Amino acid sequence: MSVPETVSTALVLTALPLEYAAVRVHIEERRERTHRDGTRIEQGLLPGTAWQVALAELGVGADRAAALTTQLIDWLRPEAVFFVGVAGGLKDDVEIGDVVVGTQVYEIHGGKQTPEGFHVRPKSLPGSHALEQAARFAVRDMPDVRPHFAPIATGDVVLADADSEIAKFVRRNYNDAAAIEMEGYGATQAAHLNGRLDSLVVRGISDHANADKHVADAAGSQPLAAKQAAAVMVAVLRRHGPRGSSDQEGPYSRGDGGATYGGDHIDFRGGTFYGPVTGKRTEQR
Repeated sequence: MSVPETVSTALVLTALPLEYAAVRVHIEERRERTHRDGTRIEQGLLPGTAWQVALAELGVGADRAAALTTQLIDWLRPEAVFFVGVAGGLKDDVEIGDVVVGTQVYEIHGGKQTPEGFHVRPKSLPGSHALEQAARFAVRDMPDVRPHFAPIATGDVVLADADSEIAKFVRRNYNDAAAIEMEGYGATQAAHLNGRLDSLVVRGISDHANADKHVADAAGSQPLAAKQAAAVMVAVLRRHGPRGSSDQEGPYSRGDGGATYGGDHIDFRGGTFYGPVTGKRTEQR
């Protein structure tokens, strides 16, 4: 496969083989590429879009995700970065198979230990506004997906005990988080520090982060959650075209100048405009 230099790349990161497989089925004309330091990706096309997708399986952990995401950004120069996979749900109304789109991502281990106790120093990064908006529109046409737009907590821990000290710590200090996972903050931080790239964490819920985690896993919850998260990520890319393209659904297109048109409003075609305007719709000529 020959890919033009001008094709825009979306970098899609996963931690586990089943997460990788859930995304891979959507990508066509795949070819394997290897970074000089050994990191491997598959690169292919998302049918019906202007996107080239680079897919990587990084393994588990935020530090690993941050380092390898930085490496891949430097190598591939993507326009958007996603971390896609499974997570534990932290809210009663977040069910197995639901999808949480990270409005922001918390790193839960930051703080200072003092004689008076542990003082939390929260660190968080927002998800891309543009990608979040694309997700909000995309899921409206996905009746099989139950979405939640909420913060996601990242910690180097597999949470399988809702009564544990770490579970109580998360509920006390990050009580608006809807899901907990292990890599999202690392990848988001790398995207933020390496060109302030659009990035989004999309997680399917595979368990309730409690003692029944092994039961849910045995019932096949992880493949289901990974499949749902991958479907949402793909729908976002179908809605959110690369910069300068018109590869978006709906009557409006997005360009570098910010001008949009459709329906009965005025198209300035990227021109600069200050102040109010009065006009009326006329017949097309």
